[in-house]
Amino acid sequence: MKKSASLCFLAAVILILAVLPKWIGTVYINIVVQFAIDAVFALSLNLLLGYTGLLSFGHALFFGVGAYGTALALTHINGLPLLAAVLIGVATAVLFALVISPLMSKVSGTAFAMLTLAFGQLLYVLCLKFREVTGGEDGISGYPIPPFTIPGIASFDMKIPQNFYYFALVVLGLSVLAMWFLVKTPFGSVVMSVRDNARRVDYLGFRVQQTKAVMVIISGLFAGVAGSIFALFQKVVSTDSGLSVVVSFAPIMMAYVGGIGNFFGPILGSAILHLLDEFTSRYIQRVDLLNGAVFIFVVLFAPYGFIGLYHTIRQWGPGR
Repeated sequence: MKKSASLCFLAAVILILAVLPKWIGTVYINIVVQFAIDAVFALSLNLLLGYTGLLSFGHALFFGVGAYGTALALTHINGLPLLAAVLIGVATAVLFALVISPLMSKVSGTAFAMLTLAFGQLLYVLCLKFREVTGGEDGISGYPIPPFTIPGIASFDMKIPQNFYYFALVVLGLSVLAMWFLVKTPFGSVVMSVRDNARRVDYLGFRVQQTKAVMVIISGLFAGVAGSIFALFQKVVSTDSGLSVVVSFAPIMMAYVGGIGNFFGPILGSAILHLLDEFTSRYIQRVDLLNGAVFIFVVLFAPYGFIGLYHTIRQWGPGR
């Protein structure tokens, strides 16, 4: 019954997302797309933070590399198909993850957090300095967004917001399903065991360092997907929008607000922060202060996020 209820809920969500563009305008379509990008970005961080126990202060490294990879590919390769541009961005993020994962897997705790921050800031400075390639502070813009073409069947213009909405949600939705499948596999169980007691896992014969390295690569892959879709969505990529410390801190906030370690926590956190931003920006200018207040509340009074707070209220509710 629980499985059937989950499938019905998933079908309802897919149906709502499919008909949503008929109910809302372009502005709200863009808000939903940005929410989906942030949710996948936060989920990719949660694979490290919630499931592997590794806090990353530089997760924008993979997000920004994916965005820059797609933007540069579209800028310099004429006639590049849309999916190929996305794959190039994702492959670039995976390549960076492959390069740094052997070093990252040897540390944990504060050292891991500081090392990710160092790598992220190093790439941030490099992108600022190599203006000829990355555009420096101005970033990369003006690159064409090719249509999504199914050979011999149809071609969809990505300049139409509804078309890009469906394309982005399919790519990001498949990424969410892939991450969900990953954490439910035996490998996902090993990863959570590494989080809980790495020494015991090592005694049992599993390779802890290699497991951490694989999770860094997988997390970087899905962050690269989010970055690539972001580049297509915003049509401009810069160091501040793709590689800054603020970008790295955003998925941490979403994961904490929603609930670390719970798969749907980052999605809920992204939804809460986006709703706050949308409704409060009409009345106040300092929306970041309100987001910070929510984050402080969660850290002090709901360490397991709003999902944990919900379960606590249910446990102490009437009839318990």
